Amino acid sequence: MGNVSIRFDRFPGGFSKAVVFSFDDGREQDRRLVQAFNRYGLKGTFHLNSGKFGEEGHIRAEEVADLFRGHEISAHTVTHPFLEQSPDDQIAEELIADRRNLEAIAGYPVRGMSYPFGTYNDRVVRALPVLGIEYARTVQSHGGFHMPDDPLRWHPTCHHKEMVEKAEQFLSSKQWFSRMELLFIWGHSYEFDHDDNWELVDKVGELLGGEESVWKASMTDIVSYQKALKALRFSVDRSMVHNPNALEVWFSADGEAVRIAAGETKRLR
Repeated sequence: MGNVSIRFDRFPGGFSKAVVFSFDDGREQDRRLVQAFNRYGLKGTFHLNSGKFGEEGHIRAEEVADLFRGHEISAHTVTHPFLEQSPDDQIAEELIADRRNLEAIAGYPVRGMSYPFGTYNDRVVRALPVLGIEYARTVQSHGGFHMPDDPLRWHPTCHHKEMVEKAEQFLSSKQWFSRMELLFIWGHSYEFDHDDNWELVDKVGELLGGEESVWKASMTDIVSYQKALKALRFSVDRSMVHNPNALEVWFSADGEAVRIAAGETKRLR
């Protein structure tokens, strides 16, 4: 018999589809958006400027922990500068201070961000790992459902204005081979007020909320799961696998879905 064929093509539960929502700025409309997400069982990553808490139109620091409970709190810098126009020490100050402020509220390490104004350059990207940043979202939508090649230049599927059409396409897409598909939506909650289109949230919630075969994930969930997959240890013929992670992981072996618990060693053949 030949070696076992392994594919990293499964999310938790053995499913092949996941959805991530990523919203910026910590504006007061986040309250209504979070209520809708909670109603539909959706999960969001919210990128916050800790220096703007309490300013007109922004949420208050004292409400952040309860408001985003069950969702992910993520960095967006303290004051929302153009990072590529900033000196290195200012980049470090903006992100370290934002992380420190948000972590004191969230009660867990903040390891990701979105780029203010969606702008960045190679110098900014190179600085991020040293500052404890594992992922950074851009605003350059690609329209597809593929997983990120570079989490520090993580491009979304679409802006929330197109999320209903993309969700319909996402749910109806069929692959002749198994692969991980990610619907990644970004936006700003205040835009729903400006455009008077809050019905989009209900429509996408009705489409995705009841789909138990779609993993509702945060950005950190996706990055942690990708790292856990890559950390699996296989024997030479791939008939044995050890999971050194604290996460349960799923993958395919010879086309069959396999679940391996945290710390488990398993024979595949």
